[in-house]
Amino acid sequence: MKIDSAEAMQELGRKIGAHLKVGDVVALVGPLGAGKTELTKGIAAAFGIEDVTSPTFVIARSYRSNPPLIHMDAYRLLAGANPLYELEDLDLDAEKAVIIIEWGGELVEQISNQYLEVNINRDSDVREVTFVGHGSRWQGFSV
Repeated sequence: MKIDSAEAMQELGRKIGAHLKVGDVVALVGPLGAGKTELTKGIAAAFGIEDVTSPTFVIARSYRSNPPLIHMDAYRLLAGANPLYELEDLDLDAEKAVIIIEWGGELVEQISNQYLEVNINRDSDVREVTFVGHGSRWQGFSV
């Protein structure tokens, strides 16, 4: 699907958010500036969260909502020697939350074998968004 504005990316996020429940993991894949945080703002809005900022420098932000939302940027974790250990060291209550992870790479597969991968490609101002479902929970997902 083609997305041509930040508002449209947030609207897509709200639609995705309507499908999420405790334990779900969403992996956002795309280059810098693709719209991963804008998409997360929309997902968070579906949970009643209004103030979302990128977790780039803090690795993870937890939001109190129902269900709780954890927004992670795994870029710096993946640069470490043992990213899963460093993730565990953050002491996030991931089993009781929805996790949105940017730059997750192979770390996502170590968190869950059931996750929705959202690929965002940008060649210009228009983004092309595709979904890849991993595991039976996400097979055939579309909004």
